[in-house]
Amino acid sequence: MGKLVLGIAVGCAVMSCVIAGVMVGRRIRSRRRWWNVVTTVEEFKETTETSVERLRQVVDAMVVEMHAGLASEGGSKLKMLLTFVEKLPDGSENGIYYALHVGGTNFRILRIQLGGQRSILAHDVDRKPIPQILMTSTSEEFFDFIALSLKEFIERKGDNLQLSHDRGKDLGFTFSFPVKQTSVSSGTLIKWTKGFAIEDMVEKDVVECLQKALSRRGLDMNVAALVNDSVGTLAVGHFLDNDTVAAVVIGTGTNACYIERADAVIKCQGLLTTSGGMVINMEWGNFWSSHLPRTSYDIDLDAESQNPNDQGFEKMISGMYLGDIVRRVIHRLSLESDVFGPLSSKLSTRFVLSTPLMAAIHEDDSSDLSQVAKILEETLDIHDVPLKVRKIMVKVCDVVTRRAARLVAAGIVGILKKISRDGTGGISSGRNKGYKSGKMRRTVVAVEGGLYTSYTIFREYLNEAVAEILGEEIAPYVILKTMEDGSGIGAAMLAAANSARNVDTVQVL
Repeated sequence: MGKLVLGIAVGCAVMSCVIAGVMVGRRIRSRRRWWNVVTTVEEFKETTETSVERLRQVVDAMVVEMHAGLASEGGSKLKMLLTFVEKLPDGSENGIYYALHVGGTNFRILRIQLGGQRSILAHDVDRKPIPQILMTSTSEEFFDFIALSLKEFIERKGDNLQLSHDRGKDLGFTFSFPVKQTSVSSGTLIKWTKGFAIEDMVEKDVVECLQKALSRRGLDMNVAALVNDSVGTLAVGHFLDNDTVAAVVIGTGTNACYIERADAVIKCQGLLTTSGGMVINMEWGNFWSSHLPRTSYDIDLDAESQNPNDQGFEKMISGMYLGDIVRRVIHRLSLESDVFGPLSSKLSTRFVLSTPLMAAIHEDDSSDLSQVAKILEETLDIHDVPLKVRKIMVKVCDVVTRRAARLVAAGIVGILKKISRDGTGGISSGRNKGYKSGKMRRTVVAVEGGLYTSYTIFREYLNEAVAEILGEEIAPYVILKTMEDGSGIGAAMLAAANSARNVDTVQVL
């Protein structure tokens, strides 16, 4: 009997040891998986490192590419396009001006009344969808629809303010498709994007097409300016503050423009402007340099995109892509570990995690990160994630956002360095004529786009990096100003600035 009891006791002890061993083994494996997750995230953070030294290398690379793009066509990935905009609004404009913004499946009609002294007395906007059938019809049908919509807008709003007959009839036209600009108020369509395929319009002057449609609809209006989003943003900035020298759009997509000396545009010798300068559309989304901290996730995203080896800078900094970079990191963590639970098929879906959702994860300030849990469940089909794993998700968002914001900052300082507004030649290099010794010129950069205006952490990282790169002596003289609706209001303001003059005075000899 005693032997039986002893045997049972020994068996129980052995079983307890086995169970304990299994539990210890599970804990060890769990800790090892968690350590792998932490290591992967840290490695990702290291590869995206943006020290001030590295950012200054990006600044210098941007300047080199700007010079190359101004020297010759195709000399750089930066296109450095002439906009023929050499007269920007200065706040003295008066009257009613209109704008059309055609950039996708919806378009906008705007009317503003300017009252001089940098004042906007009235601002009306109408948004209309473009019927899908018109996206593949003819240029005449397409622009007739645009012109008719403008006519109905004017009739509905009632243009009965006390203005002279010649004022209030000028129109700014924002056309967000690839265009080769030939003057401030003309440009030929290179190709359609965004689902449009109106074949008879390719290589036609888009302003001429619109002008003819306006005439057919009985509208005696003059298209005074053809612009893109970044140029419109610069126009608004300059209207509000004459020290504005550049503009950056950082939203779903990204671009930048700035005021350049006409004699610096080497690829177009003989360029004559009244002001001696011209706005250059950089198309900076295509900027590339070996100094950019590219990761395996960026390489995979680029390879799977519709335009591989193109728009490299844009794919690292714009709202179209940031959320998907985060998704790719989380997907890899889920493949290597079970910390996110069973592998969700949603993690294999490109762009399932939008950048606004990524921002919501990043800016969740609740103690239990409840917003993170909700987005993981509803968007990625990942449930019951522990708090420490949610914190990993937030950290990944932070790494992606910080890199993007700091690279944008480097791009901005690159523009300032190109036009000698960054103080690298000493504080006197940015001094205005007539200023007292040591007095730096005030420099304003207009910034538009949801990443900057709506994503607080992104904006803070960007502003911080600009100050770090410039240094404490120069940074106080550089101001980033938030702008709204440059693509619309800016186009109308450019129409105002160019309404009382021959818009073709910019010449190439």
